[in-house]
Amino acid sequence: MTLRIAVVTVARSDYGILYPILKALRVDDAMDLQLIVAAAHLDPKFGNTVEEIERDGFAIASRVPIKMAGDSRLDVARAIGAGIEGFAAELQQIKPDLLLLLGDRYETFAAAIAALPLRIPIAHLHGGELTYGAIDDAMRHAITKLSHIHFAASDRYAQRIRQMGEEPWRIHNTGSPAIDSIMMVETIEKAKLDAEFGLDLSRTLLITYHPVTLDGHSSEQVSNLLAAVEASDCSLLFTYPNADSDNDRVIELVKEFVRTHDNARLLQNLGHRRYHNVQKYAAAMVGNSSSGIIEAASFRLPVVNVGSRQAGRIRASNVIDVDGSREEIARGIQKALSPEFREKLRNLRNPYGDGSAAAKILAVLKNVKLGPDLLMKKFVDQLVG
Repeated sequence: MTLRIAVVTVARSDYGILYPILKALRVDDAMDLQLIVAAAHLDPKFGNTVEEIERDGFAIASRVPIKMAGDSRLDVARAIGAGIEGFAAELQQIKPDLLLLLGDRYETFAAAIAALPLRIPIAHLHGGELTYGAIDDAMRHAITKLSHIHFAASDRYAQRIRQMGEEPWRIHNTGSPAIDSIMMVETIEKAKLDAEFGLDLSRTLLITYHPVTLDGHSSEQVSNLLAAVEASDCSLLFTYPNADSDNDRVIELVKEFVRTHDNARLLQNLGHRRYHNVQKYAAAMVGNSSSGIIEAASFRLPVVNVGSRQAGRIRASNVIDVDGSREEIARGIQKALSPEFREKLRNLRNPYGDGSAAAKILAVLKNVKLGPDLLMKKFVDQLVG
């Protein structure tokens, strides 16, 4: 029997992680991959990243545009509603046996909500994690409770999913497919990238700052971050923020900075191949991206993690946590660039897996038993007495 599995990707950030799984599903005769491309992938503002998916040769079963009128909190709330409607229509058309979702984006949450009344079971990746500074934290836990199979990125995260009342047989500690993606990516020579960007990557900070959607201090933190990186005596390579509330203000501040600094570049989208190669060669990362927490350890790359957005996630010793003040960010950069700190990372191991996640996930999916037992969840009560 062929399993018809729909996979949703809503942004550049989840596509790079999903890539090894998509490749495995595409070539397996027991799987019928139905790829749903949505949201930021289809928005020119974020670089039309659907084109990368097409270049990779994946057939796109459906597209779900989720265009926001602006970047206010109300716009995000309305986008969730539009996303539910759009995903519901496409899922009803595709009629998958299973829906595979990754992470914590509000667009992904919309897909999970749409699947619920259609009685489509959900397999969820990267549940059980914590990000106290973003609404993503609540979205992730909600998606966990809407899901029927869980692929956790570490044992601690698997334990947290059990703590949420999920039945143990549904939970699998596979590690993150982001590590698979890193191990699969072809090397791009440093000289080629240096020439493309007009920078020496070995003296460049890779900077991604996303709006902090719960504490509301994004503009202040961005201004402090820009002042700190300006004083670092490094070249600067900025990437766009996510499609979150207040992202326009973040983009505006960075664009103005780049216009007046010859050693700074801003790119809408690097693509996961170039992004991983930049991580390989860069001096350090600065910002609040999950890639600094989950992926950078594989490159033994120092990371200055700013503010609360990633608070709660497991991190390796390459991560230097700082608050959003200019002084703290500058202190973190100075430490990250020191030869002594780099030397300490020589034998660093990534806590998010060993590059075998996609194979483990595929093995579970191939043995899924569809039917009432999968759909009808029982809450495992953790109360004592």
